[in-house]
Amino acid sequence: MRALGDASADPSVLDEAAKLLADESLPGPKVLVGSDTGARYATQLAAEQPAGVDALILAGLPTGPWAAGSWESELDARTACPTHQGRLTDDPRFRRGALDESPVLPELRLDLVGVPVLALHGTDDVVSPLAQALGVYEGRPGVRVVTFNGGRHDVLNDALHRTAAATVVLFLERLRLSPQLPAIAEGLV
Repeated sequence: MRALGDASADPSVLDEAAKLLADESLPGPKVLVGSDTGARYATQLAAEQPAGVDALILAGLPTGPWAAGSWESELDARTACPTHQGRLTDDPRFRRGALDESPVLPELRLDLVGVPVLALHGTDDVVSPLAQALGVYEGRPGVRVVTFNGGRHDVLNDALHRTAAATVVLFLERLRLSPQLPAIAEGLV
């Protein structure tokens, strides 16, 4: 796992990601994970440079601009998790007002992505409303959307973060077996 920076603030992040994907000495499968604008950039990279990309995980994919108006509104829109809210508030490296900025987002080209996609989205995401996100994913082969009841925009760091993590692990375990994502657990009633 490699955590890279914010591609909207530092475009060299995309070059770094492309180098990691091309490095055949690194184990696979290789999965790009992006949250918020990072989801858009992960999709762009998978569409433009598909070599080495085995899957995408997209969390809180932005569907358009949004303005919080205040730090309190932004914090509330991001997460219901008090621990994560505290970290966002106390970390001097975190850019308050980032959701109010309108970065130039790369064109969303899911039609050019030929690998499995796990899309994670909160049902209470006001930054990127669920209905709009579902419209983006609708009819796309290979896209599996998982929604989190009550989940907000930072779905990976929200109150249901353990459920989100379990969903990601299950997706990765299935991907490890095959790009066709065979079922590895079945519910019996």
